Amino acid sequence: MPTKKNNKLVSWDSHLDKKYGKKGSASRSKYEEEFEAFKIGVLIQEARRNQQLTQEELAEKVGTTKNYISRIENDASDIKLSTLLRIIQEGLGGHLKLTFDA
Repeated sequence: MPTKKNNKLVSWDSHLDKKYGKKGSASRSKYEEEFEAFKIGVLIQEARRNQQLTQEELAEKVGTTKNYISRIENDASDIKLSTLLRIIQEGLGGHLKLTFDA
């Protein structure tokens, strides 16, 4: 059976423009902010798992609760910079590198 060729492919930016609005719009900015928070949670979760730590073990190392670590990893909680630094440095033995685009 012949298949139809999909000629409706669009770039990721075009998809985001359509779904959330153009860059700089309030809804697009909100999406981008939430996506960055999501990525932080995923990075923490991956690093924790690579070190074979449970959420509870990581929480104990940084002086917080398993529930808070879970909320960060699942993007259900904002995270203070000081807490993020403790998780990365004390809990995971890493270093935080930031970039800034103006």
